[in-house]
Amino acid sequence: MHKCNTNCVEKPISKGFGKLGRIVGRYPWVFLISPLIISAGLGAGFYFLKDRESNNIEDQFTPKNGPAKEERAYIKANFPHGEEFSSLRLYTDGTSASLIAVHSTNILTQEAFQEVVKLDQKVKQIQADGSQKIFSNLCAKDRESKCVSNPILDIVSEFVNQGTPIHYPSHYIQNNTEFIGTAIGGVSQNVNNSVKTAQAIRLFYYLEEDKKNETDLWLKTFIKNFSGSTAPETISVSYFTSISREEEFDTNSKTVIPLFSVTYFLAIFVSIMSCLRLDCVRNKFWVATFGVLSAGLAVLTSFGLLLFCGMPFVMTVATAPFLILGIGVDDMFIMISCWQKTKVKAKVEDRMAETYQEAAVSITITTLTDVLAFYIGLMTPFGSVQSFCMYTGTALVFCYIYNITFFGAFLALNGQRERSNRHWLICRKVETPNPDNKGNACSVGGAYDPETGAEEEMPINILFRKYYGPFLTKPWTKVFVILIYLGYLAGSIYGCFQMQEGIDLKNLAPDDSYVASYYDNEDRYFSEYGPFVMLVIKDEKFHYWEKSARDNLNVCLNELESSDMVDENITIFWLDSYEQYGAHLNLSDETVFMRNLPTFLNVSGFNQDVKLDVPSNKIVASRLFISTVNIRTAIDEKNMLNFFRETASTCGQKMDLMVYHPAFIYYDQYAVIVSNTIQNIVVATVVMLVISLLLIPHPLCSLWVTFAIASVIVGVAGFMALWDVNLDSISMINLVICIGFSVDFSAHISYAFVSSEKKTANEKAIDAIYNLGYPIIQGAVSTIAGVVVLSAAKSYIFRTFFKIMFLVILFGALHGIVFIPIFLTFFGCCSDSSSVQGEKDQSGNGQHLRHSNVQLSGQRSFNQNRSFNQNQNRSDYSRDPDCP
Repeated sequence: MHKCNTNCVEKPISKGFGKLGRIVGRYPWVFLISPLIISAGLGAGFYFLKDRESNNIEDQFTPKNGPAKEERAYIKANFPHGEEFSSLRLYTDGTSASLIAVHSTNILTQEAFQEVVKLDQKVKQIQADGSQKIFSNLCAKDRESKCVSNPILDIVSEFVNQGTPIHYPSHYIQNNTEFIGTAIGGVSQNVNNSVKTAQAIRLFYYLEEDKKNETDLWLKTFIKNFSGSTAPETISVSYFTSISREEEFDTNSKTVIPLFSVTYFLAIFVSIMSCLRLDCVRNKFWVATFGVLSAGLAVLTSFGLLLFCGMPFVMTVATAPFLILGIGVDDMFIMISCWQKTKVKAKVEDRMAETYQEAAVSITITTLTDVLAFYIGLMTPFGSVQSFCMYTGTALVFCYIYNITFFGAFLALNGQRERSNRHWLICRKVETPNPDNKGNACSVGGAYDPETGAEEEMPINILFRKYYGPFLTKPWTKVFVILIYLGYLAGSIYGCFQMQEGIDLKNLAPDDSYVASYYDNEDRYFSEYGPFVMLVIKDEKFHYWEKSARDNLNVCLNELESSDMVDENITIFWLDSYEQYGAHLNLSDETVFMRNLPTFLNVSGFNQDVKLDVPSNKIVASRLFISTVNIRTAIDEKNMLNFFRETASTCGQKMDLMVYHPAFIYYDQYAVIVSNTIQNIVVATVVMLVISLLLIPHPLCSLWVTFAIASVIVGVAGFMALWDVNLDSISMINLVICIGFSVDFSAHISYAFVSSEKKTANEKAIDAIYNLGYPIIQGAVSTIAGVVVLSAAKSYIFRTFFKIMFLVILFGALHGIVFIPIFLTFFGCCSDSSSVQGEKDQSGNGQHLRHSNVQLSGQRSFNQNRSFNQNQNRSDYSRDPDCP
């Protein structure tokens, strides 16, 4: 006897779907045309696509509630940009253009440097398209209202023309100490630390931030000029602007558009090939075609609806149609398979009722798992993930609705053609096969199994039952499979320890983008010195004039500067300069300290680093800058961020400290990516466990499903790391997606095993594989066909999507038809109690038993109140459980 926990849930649902199937079979044109009208209406939402596009990298690929965004708000409120521009004090990335000039050996030669000077002159003469503005009209100004220049040009000029030594990384010029660590790279030094040779020079061109329209035009002209210009003879040039990431990110979606046609062709081809029959009446060519069309209509409708509702459309959503297509045709295969098990001579509406009773429950369960997996992804703080999950989850809902309406309606119309025994292409009536006319496949068709009244069994199902199943359940095969699984598990766990976190910003641009070239040169020549991190003293009660307070602050500074990620010689602190300035003053006296401070700030250029409350004559907040070094990888960025924040927090027990840099906006992903991924996976796994408990009559087998989910996730996570895929906002959601897919495979095979009427565990495994082997392969191949073209994309985002989906489908299918059936045979407790005796008898006494009263994924018996023998005697009325 089977548990009621499944039948009590599924029985009324099955009856309801049976009634729906009968209605669809009776009025197919209504259900065929209505989705087309709805799709046309909601598809008009694509008119708003341009307005809904949201390709701001900060908004979409950084945590919405990241600490750095709150820190930036504090910096903006307390240390606003002054009239005098300072790149060191920017709390955003700023508005700028940049060039990196590279020489193969030494750029500090007369010839090479002249090329650099010409580049500088070229930039300053660029005139924005549609405007008369050149660089000098838009540039950021210093305290003398002159354009902020590149001091490195003057420094190198003196070196080349006069032989003046260049001191690295700080050089004294014109009564100022200039930090040139980020302006000259690939440096080799003499014994006295002066520069001997250098391979690269970087130039920055900062613009005013309050003239966005004009500066954007100038930056676009800058990109246009350098993208079409001829490279200098002696140096190579890479370039970048503050709008480049968004511009190139936007082009990513355009690079994948040509792949859509190839994808749909492959999906249609795979669907048709897997549904082709030699019988000219039973051929499912048009059924498969309309199954693909149904998925396309679902994408059109759901995307249009969300665009109407104002949902942001992020470029990552462009991968969703590939996924929807794969899942849609998977549901189509289930419905076709169930249709083929109905009596071909029955009325179409009766066949539709039976098909829906069996298939609709199954695709409802699989759709539920997949949709929940996507909607759970809405819990993440990344906008790109939320947008992807919303669009894809909603599309799956419409895909499900259209499968049981639009596709079901066409299945009914196709059934009318088959009932009239008409040719699949020309709709002309053909003869029914008989002993005298079996040979002509073009003019004879409509064959069926006279014993069951259903369509003839497909050869591949026979292959699974007679050959693959018995081979897989042999003892030596089991040992070999276990060894393969242990190797899989070992490789997966090893890969998990090799995983890198975070997204490299250059991966948001196409592979052949100029942005990638600039980032490569930046990493190669300018990675020795990292960002200058702001250390902000927020404590309004901090007594800067007291020695004890300064000593406490120095303890914190010494702790920070003791790290190998910090250059202790390049800290920029106004208080140190003030002590030198006021060496002749008694700065330990509060009155003297505060009276002379404003004068010092104005003459020294530190006026933007101290916020004074004039009425109360108090320092509200102040900041200093700490130079970081050797920040080359994502791990370095993560460690640096954690070190600074933890140290500031520890020191904050004595004073209120905060650290900030504009790059921290992007580094914040490291703080949440792992915890959010684990959170989403755990929540999704618990939800899937609940669903599997409802789906599978035996609780222990539900735990096996959970085990399979965990196994697939570990495998995907481990092998994606070995396949050079980082754990980031792009790959994170795919780990949640794989839960839904692993449930699709493992839950169905487990349910078929525990529900089988076979007596031995081996027979149950063979029976489950016989029922599900072909649908699993069909679904896996169709889904991979839906994403395989993305492997040829020029974008890291789309290639990552392909890699992870490939791993998900591959490992999910392996668990479904190889690993799980073997593991289940080791645990007789997953069988019914009546099967225990059968384990002792391998003589084949149970071979006559057909589990006609149990179907996959909650599929119910044709008549559960009839005895098993009655079902045997009426086999022509009971449907074969091969229906997936």
